[in-house]
Amino acid sequence: MRRPERRRYDAAKRALDVAVSAVGLVVSAPVQLVTAGVVLAAHGRPVLFRQQRPGKDGVVFELVKFRTMRHIDATHVTDAERLTGAGRFLRSTSLDELPTLWNVLRGDMSLVGPRPLLVEYLPLYSPEQSRRHEVRPGVTGLAQVSGRNTLGWDERLALDVDYVDRTSLALDLKILAQTVASVLARRGISGTGEVTMSRFTGARSGGVGDA
Repeated sequence: MRRPERRRYDAAKRALDVAVSAVGLVVSAPVQLVTAGVVLAAHGRPVLFRQQRPGKDGVVFELVKFRTMRHIDATHVTDAERLTGAGRFLRSTSLDELPTLWNVLRGDMSLVGPRPLLVEYLPLYSPEQSRRHEVRPGVTGLAQVSGRNTLGWDERLALDVDYVDRTSLALDLKILAQTVASVLARRGISGTGEVTMSRFTGARSGGVGDA
């Protein structure tokens, strides 16, 4: 994409992000209020999950979601044991992601882009995989509509870079439409034998995962 085209695309993409996230926050406010009550009853305080994640150019920001797991002060407790029935429902319906619209409105994230992963993974990417940080991370992305948690890390990260290379408003709109279909069908919520994600251990890691 040539520089003038890139500037026009970036402006249009940001306008779409602001408009959709602002409307989404207003429209979803009653749903978020009910969801907060469910999280409070199931998991206690705090209601929100906050974690540092790398954004565009690797700049770290605070990701905000609804909590889906209990805090358990014990060693050797698995994510499967921490994940509650309410949390599993929130994940399967993507209701836990609604507060992330604040990250989009603030400019930390975009509606579409590579999902923001853990800060500790930054030094583990190959130079090619690191290119996923050339754009803002997204609430959804090409990897999410191509298999989500059923993908291995190599395939997932390759799709992130493919998105960076092919980025366009038409592709973004297509991914958003496919995301709605995936959420309604509850596809790719977890990988085989996983409730959250296996850890990324570096280039050529074969595990599956999502954030």
